[in-house]
Amino acid sequence: MFTVQPGANGILPDRMIAAMADAGLILPAYPFVESQIQPASLDLRLGDVAYRVRASFLPGPGATVAERIDELKLHEIDLTDGAVLETNCVYIVPLLESLALPPQIVASANPKSSTGRLDVFTRVIADGTRRFDMIGAGYHGPLYAEISPKTFPVLLREGSRLSQVRFRTGDAILNADELDALHVLERLVDADNADLVNGVALSVDLSGEKATGFVGYRAKRHTGVVDIDRRGGYAVDEFWEAMPARPDGSLILDPGEFYILASKEAVQVPPDYAAEMVPFDPLVGEFRVHYAGFFDPGFGYAGAGGKGSRAVLEVRSREVPFILEHGQIVGRLVYEKMLARPDALYGQRIGSNYQAQGLKLSKHFRV
Repeated sequence: MFTVQPGANGILPDRMIAAMADAGLILPAYPFVESQIQPASLDLRLGDVAYRVRASFLPGPGATVAERIDELKLHEIDLTDGAVLETNCVYIVPLLESLALPPQIVASANPKSSTGRLDVFTRVIADGTRRFDMIGAGYHGPLYAEISPKTFPVLLREGSRLSQVRFRTGDAILNADELDALHVLERLVDADNADLVNGVALSVDLSGEKATGFVGYRAKRHTGVVDIDRRGGYAVDEFWEAMPARPDGSLILDPGEFYILASKEAVQVPPDYAAEMVPFDPLVGEFRVHYAGFFDPGFGYAGAGGKGSRAVLEVRSREVPFILEHGQIVGRLVYEKMLARPDALYGQRIGSNYQAQGLKLSKHFRV
């Protein structure tokens, strides 16, 4: 029997995610695989078919995703032995995990970091929902991934993991006083005058001082296919152009181009907390930062093998060229309480590619 204490507030850790599955609240088509349960989230696996659809959609109240797929699908693609999804097309893939949430637990999804760094736009959809990546309390039903590769065509297969889901009860977000107190105790960010309004402010590093004169990477166009499950299989220079620092510490973002940059600040997430990257200001609409927003307990934490880690920023300009300046705030880390400390912290058990990271591409590329 799975229970959450009345009035509890926090994100469920790894062992409680496993307990939810044991209690039938998470319903995988096949048993979980190794490392699928992360310290504060669950990786979601693709099913065996992808539907190419005319356009992205939300089902809305009273409608199912399956009904909308029937209306909008152009063709079906078998993922059993793998298939290539082309850039700028929209695909819907039923996931191997479905949910039977109790009334006090909600779920939210985000792309995995390796997905975001490949510029694969992906969101989770549930039946009857008005919002992407949000699954309401008490939801019983299937989950689907909307996938649209933006830069590289990608090879996917049944069981590939592009998204992750967090489960929470109550209000887990730290208020201003709690965040200030945690920063005094743990020094969440290595800035002397840390901006902690509505989360820990992160700015972009365009100095090149921490990366031997380079500030980031710009994705190349018309490349080969990237196998989403192949680690270290590709040469960097076939897919990426290194961006040297400019003397004035600026970078002009070209419309439609995709960049990997890094934060100026090093941050850490203590073991009893998790964090999520949110946009700095939704009114600054000229560029989008960070598809993959979840930061697990132990990220950059000294006790988990980190010394503070810089956040990698996935940046895409919109309709007009936009100048980024060194030190410009581009996002905020919102910290949340864990319901309990995870059994394994970030990077301890899963051999993460990203602990103690600086400027770093996804795990698919050889350095």
